[in-house]
Amino acid sequence: MARRAQPVSLWLGIIAAGFVVAAVIAAFVGIGQRIETTTGLRAAEWQAVRFTVWQAFFSALISVVLAVPVARALARRRLPGHTLLVTLLGAPFILPVIVAVLGLLAIFGRNGWLNTALGLFGLPEVSIYGAHGVVLAHVFFNMPLATRLILQGWQAVPAEQFRMVGQLGLTPRMVFRIIEWPILRQVVPGAFVLIFVICLTSFAVALTLGGGPRATTIELAIYQAFRFDFDLGRAAVLSVLQLAVAGAAAVLALWILPPIALQTGRDRAVRRWDAPSVWGDAFWITLAAGFLLLPLLSIALSGLVGLFYMPFSVLTATWTTIWVACVSTVVLLVLALPMAAWLAQARWGGAEALTLLGLVASPLMIGTGWFILIYPYVSPTAFALPVTALINAMMALPFAVRILLPSMRQVFNDYGRLSMGLGLRSLALWRFVLVPRLRPQIGFAAGLTAALSVGDLGVVALFADPDVATLPLQMYRLMGAYRTEAAAGAALVLVALAFGMFWICDAWGRRYAAG
Repeated sequence: MARRAQPVSLWLGIIAAGFVVAAVIAAFVGIGQRIETTTGLRAAEWQAVRFTVWQAFFSALISVVLAVPVARALARRRLPGHTLLVTLLGAPFILPVIVAVLGLLAIFGRNGWLNTALGLFGLPEVSIYGAHGVVLAHVFFNMPLATRLILQGWQAVPAEQFRMVGQLGLTPRMVFRIIEWPILRQVVPGAFVLIFVICLTSFAVALTLGGGPRATTIELAIYQAFRFDFDLGRAAVLSVLQLAVAGAAAVLALWILPPIALQTGRDRAVRRWDAPSVWGDAFWITLAAGFLLLPLLSIALSGLVGLFYMPFSVLTATWTTIWVACVSTVVLLVLALPMAAWLAQARWGGAEALTLLGLVASPLMIGTGWFILIYPYVSPTAFALPVTALINAMMALPFAVRILLPSMRQVFNDYGRLSMGLGLRSLALWRFVLVPRLRPQIGFAAGLTAALSVGDLGVVALFADPDVATLPLQMYRLMGAYRTEAAAGAALVLVALAFGMFWICDAWGRRYAAG
């Protein structure tokens, strides 16, 4: 962009980035104050490290292995409900984790649909709790994500290539080797590493389905050190360990990951001559649809009944969740917009890596550091909700910046000199040039942040006292008290709240784009 229009955007972006770095450094300072008073890791904590890496690896592996045939079937078949299924593949990304766990329990739990069916045939029941339950839940969340990423790769293949192999009469094996295998080699490693990094920092899944000595992640060990032992030194050591593991995985992800678009793919139909039988593709599509939709259906059915069993505390927690999500969204936009403007003009290629601090520094790690800093002076519970809102915004920052950055660069390239000529700077530049042309991306980023904040069960579990709770935490407490009907009703409210806030923000942007 023109020189006279640059300084305002640059300084605002540098200030926003500096705030994020300062917040993470403050957490490091707090953690560093406690590390000197502790000894090395115990056997149980090394077991938590091994399990964290093990479950992340197998969760990513199974997700990708299952996603390949599903994506292939969706790429070459357009069965009834095809477009709806492709759209629903994005639902688990914004579905609150605690709600998805409740849906999986309704299907695979002790009294779930699967065990009921097994009992009818005299077969032994299965248990979802433990390591296999953690992996199952992660596959539920991440197999749709892997499917979308691989599907986008297949949809990028020109239709003329498939027309050519059809004219040449190549066998399906030859088509796979010549066309499909190169695509998989480009997309699958990136999808695997991305899911691996996501599963490394999973907390709510391990909290609800794991927790035993053999199924405890590093993040869950941090939580247990806080809530059960109140051993801040042990929690600090575990936080550094979590940072080392997640940081190494994030560096690997940056090296491997291809550019990823979070928006819906082109979803175009390409006629394929290499798959004469529809039954194989129909099997994989049906399997994926059942795995995705049955837990959602169980949530809807049980939630409608559970609405009549909800205590008043669910309503107060709902209001708390709404305003925390709104604050998170506002903070996110205040940080993301100037940072995206700065990165769109920055010449330093490593500047964008600053936004990844939200992925490398997990919420519980930052919360641990801030708790240690606050604890000697005031009660940390008084800051439970503001801290939760701020950390939720920081966690969504990498996604938001990547959504905003391409369009921000395009706007600067197209309107930079014109804005300089008209004398548009500061607030006028944002009001008349940047915001109107970035409104669709702003709405999508805001909706994503609001949905992720609504479903978060992380930092608030460390800071909150019994009288303060967001809706996910209140739902977890109801599940712990075996009030399953009330928890199901709260789950339905939580789903409606997450998708409702996402739709409101996203529709605001899309309505402008359509006009």
